[in-house]
Amino acid sequence: MSVIQRIRDKAAWIIFGAIALALIAFIVQDASFRRGSLFSNSTTVGKVNGESIDKKEFDAKVDLVQQMQGAQNSQRNQLTASVWNFMVEQTILHQQLDKLGIVVPGKELSDILFDPTSSPFAREFTDPQTGVFDVEKAKQAFAQLKKSRNAEQLNMIMQAYVQPAVDRALMQKYQALITQAVYIPKWMAEKTNADNSAIANISYVYVPYSTVTDSTVKVSDDEIAAYVSKHPNEFKQEEETRSISYVTFDASANGSDTAAALNLINELKPEFATTSDAKSFLGTKGTENPYYDGYVTRANMKMPNADSIMSLADGQTFGPYLDGSNFTVAKMVGRREMPDSVKVRHILIKEGEQGQLTLPDSVAKARIDSIEAAVKGGASFEALVQKYSDDPGSKATNGEYEFASTQFAGLSKEFAEVAFYGNVGDKKVVKVENGAYAGYHYIEVLSQKNKQIAYKVAYLAKPISASSETIGTASTAAMQFASASKSKAQFDEAANKANKFPSPSPDIKENDFSIMGLGENRQFVKWIFENKVGDVSDPTEIGDKYVVAIITGVNKAGTLSARAARPMVEGILKNEKKAQQILAKFTGNSLEAYAQSTGTAVQRADSLSFQSPFIPAVGSEPKVVGAAFNKDVQGKVSAAIAGNTGVFAVKGEGVSAKPSFGGADGQRTALENSMRSQIGYRALDALRKAAVIKDNRSTFY
Repeated sequence: MSVIQRIRDKAAWIIFGAIALALIAFIVQDASFRRGSLFSNSTTVGKVNGESIDKKEFDAKVDLVQQMQGAQNSQRNQLTASVWNFMVEQTILHQQLDKLGIVVPGKELSDILFDPTSSPFAREFTDPQTGVFDVEKAKQAFAQLKKSRNAEQLNMIMQAYVQPAVDRALMQKYQALITQAVYIPKWMAEKTNADNSAIANISYVYVPYSTVTDSTVKVSDDEIAAYVSKHPNEFKQEEETRSISYVTFDASANGSDTAAALNLINELKPEFATTSDAKSFLGTKGTENPYYDGYVTRANMKMPNADSIMSLADGQTFGPYLDGSNFTVAKMVGRREMPDSVKVRHILIKEGEQGQLTLPDSVAKARIDSIEAAVKGGASFEALVQKYSDDPGSKATNGEYEFASTQFAGLSKEFAEVAFYGNVGDKKVVKVENGAYAGYHYIEVLSQKNKQIAYKVAYLAKPISASSETIGTASTAAMQFASASKSKAQFDEAANKANKFPSPSPDIKENDFSIMGLGENRQFVKWIFENKVGDVSDPTEIGDKYVVAIITGVNKAGTLSARAARPMVEGILKNEKKAQQILAKFTGNSLEAYAQSTGTAVQRADSLSFQSPFIPAVGSEPKVVGAAFNKDVQGKVSAAIAGNTGVFAVKGEGVSAKPSFGGADGQRTALENSMRSQIGYRALDALRKAAVIKDNRSTFY
């Protein structure tokens, strides 16, 4: 209920035991053979301009982000890349800030932490009723926290709240320093304003590149390499990538497996229908949809066949029906009235082993009984909350909470049943046995909204899963394929015999966790980078498939090879060659002659603009739109122009101006604001490109 409380409740670190010297020697020997000296980067995830990012620090940051985002362990891999990029950028930024002497002094830090408009504690200490941030309470809580002997807890608060606030302030100072250099000369603003206000009309002849068949135009690797060498900055990559070609062998459930799952659930359905204890039955027989011992309102009955299920009488069943990858039988257990949302207030007296504020059970029970008696005697509920409640997350609201019925399952059963199954005005003491809020709660139900019928339904769900025979067949086929594929030629031959078409997967990076088209498998990515072009993998299980892959290419960091650049460059060079073929057809000295020689027609385009260099029904054509404003083609026919989508010949039909809103001064302001809005990203991006970054993550993850 409170971020600070959640941090206080966080479990202690696990302490690892010592590793045997013999094992260390073995690891050192193996690591030295594979990657050089183990100790050269044993704790260094990476370096930024020589400054190390330690593995312990990196893991702690990933842990923190995972906890703050509520991510599952299965999602942890996805966080490592974003945390790495964040730490690299922060390291680069702080190095630059140190050079410039930019700091946040103590007085300014206090202003940042407790400014009502930007405080990182605003969420915890803002009254939800008034929307007012209680600065004094925030300061008191922070002062108390700094006295804590729990170093881990204090570090968590610093990392989650204080440091991000400091970093934001530093970044704002850095941006402010750079933005002072933004300046747009008056002449530039006037020229831009005039250009943006101008509109042109043209007549033109247009021959699309698509009129030349692709198969008639060939582009060699040498031509691609020459183009890349002329535009090196456009074809640079920061890190090595690799490409593979792969075939898959399906190990997912087939028709026989589906029939077996349907037979199984049909065998269980009669007993499920007659049992008086659905919860125990499902616990014994197993189900993919765990039993929920609560009621769900009509609005939240969003499963398949919801209307049919809700129409069941108590004890009746429906199904089997298909729900995702499961065959399911639904059984109506019961129904009752239930509000869609509730408002309650409570006082918590903790007991058990939950922290420094805990009491023995007997003392906690006696205290909650005294509180109950005091409220019945007319004592102020609000005052008792402030004095006795062990739930700091609700003190700012005098113990009040609002819950939707969808939150029922997330509350303790005892608490939820009072809030949702009781009536407005009920006051009750309940004991919660487990969790961060274990203890005695004195609860009062303040309001309940939108009461409606809610349903308790039990679901017997059995998965449609692949049998061992299905999996074995796919595995055997994959192993036979791999054993017959020791080279690229053999790989292609085996694929042809198996009637399989290898799929390409390019641009795989060393620290990737997933492969495009296949899914997540970190070990498979590592295999790709530990082997060489032409190597064929053993069958690898990814999802419900067995994969056999061959490494087809390695693109080193730096300028792209002709092979790697081909997908980006081939179309450009083909269009250049097509343009030469089309230009040869342009004969005559008028648009009408050009149209006749190329088998096209003279067309017209009005109100063309520098701001938006598009030709209606054609597309983006900056060269052509630029020519429309050339005074040398007004009333005259231009030379043929090779544009983005085809070849054009243009005749200017006049240039005029549309009304300008804001004038040159407004244009100047707009240009400066546009530049300032991009400064943060561009400045940091420039610093990163100039930095020397060593990434060792693949050694550890």
